[in-house]
Amino acid sequence: MKEGISRRTFMTGSAGVAAVASGVGSARAQPDMAKLPGKGLRVAVLEYPDRWTKESIGAGKLLGQAGMTVTQLDITRPADRQYGGVDLIVFGSFVNNAEPYRLYIQTHSKSLRSFVDAGGVVLEMTQSDQFGNSVAYLPKGVEVIRGDRDLNDGYPIDSKHPIINHWLGDNAGRFSKNDIDRGNVNWESVDRWEGMKVLLASEANGGSPCLLEAAHGKGRFLVSGLWVDKCFDNSGKVSVSDRALKHGKVFFAAVAGYTALVKTGKAPDVKATPMPSEPPTGPMIGHTDTNRTRIWFRPSRADHKRLDWICKMTDEDGQVSKFETKLDPDHDFTAVVDVKGLSADSSYTFTIQPRGEDGYNALEGSFKTPPSNNKPTKVTLGMGSCAPSDPNRIWTQVIKEGCDGFIFLGDTPYVDTSDLGVARAKHREFLAQPEIHEMIKRVPCWGTWDDHDFGRNDGHGDFKGKHTCRTTFTEYRANATFGHDANGNMQPDRFGNGQGIYTSFRYGPIEFFLLDPRWFSRTEKSWADASQTTCLGKQQWQWFKKALLASKATFKCITTGMIWDDKKNSEKDDWGTYHYERDAIFDFIKQENIPGCLLLGGDIHVSRALNYGPRVGYDLWQFIISPMHHRVIPSLNVPHPNLVHAAAEPNVFLKMQIDTTVTPATLKATWVNLDGKRIFEVNTDSEKLRA
Repeated sequence: MKEGISRRTFMTGSAGVAAVASGVGSARAQPDMAKLPGKGLRVAVLEYPDRWTKESIGAGKLLGQAGMTVTQLDITRPADRQYGGVDLIVFGSFVNNAEPYRLYIQTHSKSLRSFVDAGGVVLEMTQSDQFGNSVAYLPKGVEVIRGDRDLNDGYPIDSKHPIINHWLGDNAGRFSKNDIDRGNVNWESVDRWEGMKVLLASEANGGSPCLLEAAHGKGRFLVSGLWVDKCFDNSGKVSVSDRALKHGKVFFAAVAGYTALVKTGKAPDVKATPMPSEPPTGPMIGHTDTNRTRIWFRPSRADHKRLDWICKMTDEDGQVSKFETKLDPDHDFTAVVDVKGLSADSSYTFTIQPRGEDGYNALEGSFKTPPSNNKPTKVTLGMGSCAPSDPNRIWTQVIKEGCDGFIFLGDTPYVDTSDLGVARAKHREFLAQPEIHEMIKRVPCWGTWDDHDFGRNDGHGDFKGKHTCRTTFTEYRANATFGHDANGNMQPDRFGNGQGIYTSFRYGPIEFFLLDPRWFSRTEKSWADASQTTCLGKQQWQWFKKALLASKATFKCITTGMIWDDKKNSEKDDWGTYHYERDAIFDFIKQENIPGCLLLGGDIHVSRALNYGPRVGYDLWQFIISPMHHRVIPSLNVPHPNLVHAAAEPNVFLKMQIDTTVTPATLKATWVNLDGKRIFEVNTDSEKLRA
């Protein structure tokens, strides 16, 4: 699913920024045009129509309406040597999507600092974090790192600041996306900053800023998560509501007026806002079987110098065992504790703290091991794809439904970059959300990837950035194995010269085979048809055949992020593209008479259940679970002769219940939303999944 464009295109409205205080009223009245705040000032603007905002522009036009003389930034000249001289430089929203912006910053960062030092103002509107999450031209000691979160609220942190006061007034409270008829208040929120004052933020305590300021010499740097500039289409026609347009006008009038204050030395002093200390991420319980578990964690930045850590594991009888691990500075200070010697179907609690520091506020969690493989039992597992990186109670519902474990089916999270720092930040952001944090510290988790955590929409094995995204995936997951190593053996270590991320695990009566259809695709000829290119690759196929044939589990879930059909759109990341390998898998199951097989997929932002009839000698089901976030794509809910159930429903996960205490053993799959509503259900049993 094309997240880069579609995750914004499929939002309601045009999406935008903080505007009117709830219950307070509209933005301040448009300033008296006879007293234009920008009169006598010059501004150089760099802006482009962009795909995120339906090819909109507007900064130059809005600043012109504020009385400024507007010129286009000459990207061949330094910032402090623009023709005629300028007082303000503005980089419009999402201009970093364009190569000229990136080249200008690479070439003229020093001149931007000189321009501000001499009394100029630079304003940068929101930018795409996947094209660079840092504001690279800021001076030493000043930093802004953007994330991928799109937030719905804005709180004035300094209501007396000239920009905030002129724009919103000094009585403004909380602002929401509904106040100005757009979508998100804060698009690509700032995750980390240093040396800057927070003026407007999406959290009442100043967290997740959407407008910051830094003093440098006589001038100012302004960095924003706002996109109030995008008010006109490429022909200059208004493309937003009157309410949103008014906010654009007043915001840029406020910027023009503030530039005048800076130029005359009357702007208020800037006292940097300290960033709250970075909390730890995790712990997350990873692969867990009847006698072992892997527990992942990353301590707060303040604890990164403490490299040696102890995990204390307490069993049901109060017996304590200790296990040691080390932070890995080369891998974002993450760590995994490998715990052995556990018992099946048993509960454990644990704490993790630096070695020798008993007074430390330890990381804590609890979990239960799976039942013995051949013991009649009942188990419940959750799974889903396309998950949010913002607070969402869907994770709380997973816990409420009694899930014993959870499988991330891909686009968990959305990474969409080959930049190592950005990818790591997005994994941290995903796992740090409070609701998912509560789930992962008490429910064992496994995961595979789809295109967006692989690194690129509709990504295949020819994507050059895949090695970076594999590194971050292995840094932030705790599967039992991660594909194969350089010698072709399954790789239990998180790091090294590995290929792919495929793995498998058994949980009592069910076994999951998490295939990797991304890494090897288009990299060699297909093992199923030498005239075609591969999807799985020969090495993974050989592993899968052997593992599936050896499985004694009652039910066997063959799992990938992408769906097992043709999506019927322009993208090629589906099993319809590689139908010859898909059909070879089905033929192998039938020829070897392997019972209990099911198919799992995600990706398409639609939930579906398909029954292909006796394709493998018995009814073959595919369960598609997507999305866990709120963005659905009804156009991908296409007709199919084998379709049984379908729903373009937001915030959905799958609850799978297996019962082997009865004969035949039963499997119930229920699509559940974040409120516990049942969307639809499929029931089958071990006899129906047997030739």
